[in-house]
Amino acid sequence: MGRFFNLDSPLMTFLSKMADLMILNLLTLLCCLPIITAGDAMTALYYMTIKMVKNEECYIVKGYFKSFKENFKQATIIWLIALVVGIIFTGDFMILRNSTVSFGKVIMVLITIVAVIYLFTMIYIFPVLSRFENTVKNTIRNSFLMSVLNLPKTILLIIINLIPTVLLLVTLQAMPLLILFGFSVPAYVASMLFVKIFKRFEPEEEEETSDELETLSFIREEEEEKQKALRENAQAEQDIQTGENAEDAPSAQTEEITELQDNE
Repeated sequence: MGRFFNLDSPLMTFLSKMADLMILNLLTLLCCLPIITAGDAMTALYYMTIKMVKNEECYIVKGYFKSFKENFKQATIIWLIALVVGIIFTGDFMILRNSTVSFGKVIMVLITIVAVIYLFTMIYIFPVLSRFENTVKNTIRNSFLMSVLNLPKTILLIIINLIPTVLLLVTLQAMPLLILFGFSVPAYVASMLFVKIFKRFEPEEEEETSDELETLSFIREEEEEKQKALRENAQAEQDIQTGENAEDAPSAQTEEITELQDNE
């Protein structure tokens, strides 16, 4: 009986993980309340859930706020852009729904297509930001490309993220459960997929930096070109230095000969 309560037992491991997820959910809920910080809160959540899936040791609260601080600027900019675009889409749908314009259906179809692209990108954007260091523009672009390249998993990720909303619509009694696990459990399950998706875009030999964000460009060729240019510049500087040393050497020899002649 005692083995079930051993710290390394499956039961205690499960309970410990659920406790971590509950703490993460409460932190995320609190950090989402100001609205403007919601994007950063979700980024920090995925930063931790991905670490949990990969079994990387990290203090929950410390790691969460570490990511919150480091990604605050980019996450807030991306979130505000996403919020404005979402409000525009909602307004357009409401207007077209009550519109009697003849070409209203065509516009509705076009807006729906763009809205789907927006949804696909939003599913990936904060996990990508939590895992890779990049510009805002490239983060948005890479998120969309990843969603298209992994379309079946993208559909599954949308379903996973919709489960809390569906539960709330079905019964209000699910509210206490959602307050404790509504953000963190879907994020943890989704992170299992994100770990597999991100693996193909990460370097083959990855340094073990559990407390640092990895720097990676989505297009590997771009990164390779940058590294190649750096190597070429270093080689050019080395050649120049070698040439200068070669020029200095004869001068030194000439001075020595002159001194010998003077001594004679």
